[in-house]
Amino acid sequence: MNRKLAFVYGVLCYALFFVTFCYAVGFVGNIVVPKSLDSAPAGPLGISLLIDLGLLGLFAVQHSVMARPGFKRLWTRVVPQPVERSTYVLASSLALILLFWQWRPLGGVIWEIESPVGRGAILAAFGFGWSLVLVTTFLINHFDLFGLRQVWLYLRGRDYQPLRFVTPGPYRMVRHPLYVGWLFAFWATPTMTATHLVFALATTGYILIAIQFEERDLIDLHPEYVAYRANVPMLVPFMKGDDPTKSEPSTSGAGA
Repeated sequence: MNRKLAFVYGVLCYALFFVTFCYAVGFVGNIVVPKSLDSAPAGPLGISLLIDLGLLGLFAVQHSVMARPGFKRLWTRVVPQPVERSTYVLASSLALILLFWQWRPLGGVIWEIESPVGRGAILAAFGFGWSLVLVTTFLINHFDLFGLRQVWLYLRGRDYQPLRFVTPGPYRMVRHPLYVGWLFAFWATPTMTATHLVFALATTGYILIAIQFEERDLIDLHPEYVAYRANVPMLVPFMKGDDPTKSEPSTSGAGA
């Protein structure tokens, strides 16, 4: 594959991801964007709910299946290895764009915090969640996670070297701070609508399932992850780690 073309492709995939990420903040937080999670309901409730669950399911399947080593081994027979990660990022961005476009708000308020102090605290937690997501990607190498490092090394004619297993900063407190950030971002809302509750429950379920698959991959890639898993809690700080004698439920760094 042409090295310059691969690099341009990787940069474009990253640019689309960055725009999608920014839109996601507005979509979940009902900020600025023309259509958000809690826009005005449209269409019958049952059909809207099925569409929303289908969109979330499509993203979950794409995001998890394409990240598995077995799929990658087959996929790279078609897609050149240097742009495999960029292609994954592209597919994830397109799945999210489809969700933003076709999302069907359901309406209905489950709870609402009216106190200015309470609303401010919840919005601060929302901002904290998105900030934690972004910061943790840089701690485990943001550019490798989103495919730029791979195409840059290919452009320079250098072989790709997988990242070492590291546990920087918040990874010493929980194994998956990135997912902790997502949970804050998805649940921290001063007005919990039926739409938002469906979204938060579905994404939380996906996170809990995805962690099991990711940790299996991490144990295969980094044997030292077994001891790390035994000593560091999964999502809640100061709790016990997981018993290593349990059935073994990735990315470089301690969990993506």
